[in-house]
Amino acid sequence: MKQTQKLSKYLEEIKSHIPKFEEKNLKVTKSTVGWQIDHSLKVINGIISALKDAPTDKKSKLTLLGRFCLTTKYIPRGKGKAPKQVLPPETIEESELNTQLATAKTLVPLLKDINPKTTFKHPYFGVLNTKQTIKFIEVHTKHHLKIIEDILKK
Repeated sequence: MKQTQKLSKYLEEIKSHIPKFEEKNLKVTKSTVGWQIDHSLKVINGIISALKDAPTDKKSKLTLLGRFCLTTKYIPRGKGKAPKQVLPPETIEESELNTQLATAKTLVPLLKDINPKTTFKHPYFGVLNTKQTIKFIEVHTKHHLKIIEDILKK
């Protein structure tokens, strides 16, 4: 699957940024590189884990925002609020980022075996089918990688 190749590439990019997890640039965001990494990995791992037991009897029903973001592959900055379960902890540890990355590397290849009718309910984008969910994970991860790149530009 093309998207899993992209996600695997993004995971390698994330890995390259882990040593810089404490870096910050207040001109870009209040959060650190580690915050961006932790959040991205929590989203990847959480969604893929949820897909394994998700329903297959629901219809995909994207919101207007979901349709916009998945079509343009763009998520506007600072507009959404992350759900509690994907918020990073107060203190981010490099070892925890590495553990989450290892988990993501084992979960991403499993996406190719997920039933295409499986759905995931996103708080802003609506009900996504498997293909749309994979695309969301891809767009979301790229969004946070861009923020990381901007933090590191200084």
